[in-house]
Amino acid sequence: MEQHGISKLDLKRRNRMQVLKILKQRGPTSRIDIAGTLELTRAAVTIITNEMIEQGIIQEIGEYKHITEKAPRGRKKILIDINHHYKFVIGVTLEEDIVSVGLSTLAGAVLDKRNLSIDHTIEYNAIFDFVRKSIKEVLADNCLDKNSILGIGFGVFPTMYEKLGVEVKDGIPDYTKVRNLIRGYTDLPLVFDNSVKGTAMANIDFLKTKDPNRQNIAFLQYGNNMNFVVTNLNEPIVSYDNRTGFVDKMIINPYSERVCEKCGRRGCVENEITPAATFVKLSEVYSPDKTPYLYEASKGNFKNVKMDMVQTAYDKDDPAVKEVIDSEIKLTAVLINNLYFSTNPQKIVLHHFTNHTNSEVDFNRIRNALNEIGGPLVAGKIETSIIEDKHRFLSGCALAIRELFFNRGGFDAN
Repeated sequence: MEQHGISKLDLKRRNRMQVLKILKQRGPTSRIDIAGTLELTRAAVTIITNEMIEQGIIQEIGEYKHITEKAPRGRKKILIDINHHYKFVIGVTLEEDIVSVGLSTLAGAVLDKRNLSIDHTIEYNAIFDFVRKSIKEVLADNCLDKNSILGIGFGVFPTMYEKLGVEVKDGIPDYTKVRNLIRGYTDLPLVFDNSVKGTAMANIDFLKTKDPNRQNIAFLQYGNNMNFVVTNLNEPIVSYDNRTGFVDKMIINPYSERVCEKCGRRGCVENEITPAATFVKLSEVYSPDKTPYLYEASKGNFKNVKMDMVQTAYDKDDPAVKEVIDSEIKLTAVLINNLYFSTNPQKIVLHHFTNHTNSEVDFNRIRNALNEIGGPLVAGKIETSIIEDKHRFLSGCALAIRELFFNRGGFDAN
């Protein structure tokens, strides 16, 4: 006989998942408030949460402290929260310039890390040799066995798909080849996804200060390619999920003199404000008179120019360098303004938009340009990513924690 409806196990998993998501969004919360939000009886919530406490998934952390002088009568509210040390998670992030492997708690607190700087010349085998060795070292150095680990999350930057053997079919990446390779040396649960999506999720889930009203962000990552993710109710919108690089083809300067070799149009993001575009523009003005510091630092050979030299030349007021960078900052503001009004997020998080030495100064330059172009409303919506360069593996951690912990209601994925 055909069966319809939801099973008791599925219902239990859904209820536990909802409890965990409330705690993730709000932080410590009472059973009474959880019951009100989920429209369940207090008795039902007590049964659900007591079982999760017995399993070590959540914990009681104390009595609710009333702000008013006189606390209300009746049963006191006991706050519960996620036990962020219930299990640990390994994150692996594979991006154009770095392979990052590390260990974190369920709240994204960093416990260990390994990073390998790379470029386009690195071989496939070298990447996975480092990943395999790093996972083994992280487990050994922290005296952890498989029972202590939730799983391993892999965040892969879209431009790395071809190098890593990830095929894309109908816009959806197929991680089968990579998964089979990793399966050769671990039987831990594995999660694979876009690293841009993972870093966006990390900027939501790993915030130390909880804001129940913050439910959607836009996330813009700067690099050799621009990538963009939009969320709703703190979940990625599917239409943006697997095509995060579409922003590269947006037009931000229709009167540009440059025609993009890839898309054949004038003024696209890729041809105006990516690092490659910056170097093309600088090469056209490179000279002892227009770029004196940059010319001297690179010994009169543009092939020696590095991005840190460009940043220093800007700070030292090389006239042509300032003109190029200031123009790109304004075009970046145009892009952010257009993305804001097309997606209407509560915040736009900028990742990798600042250098390592003057991050606050760089951010203020963008915000000031955005204030001129989009006004104070839009300028007030941007903030910098909380994920540090040395902790990029947290992208993989965020992906694994969402899939293997929250979406399973804390049930073991093994």
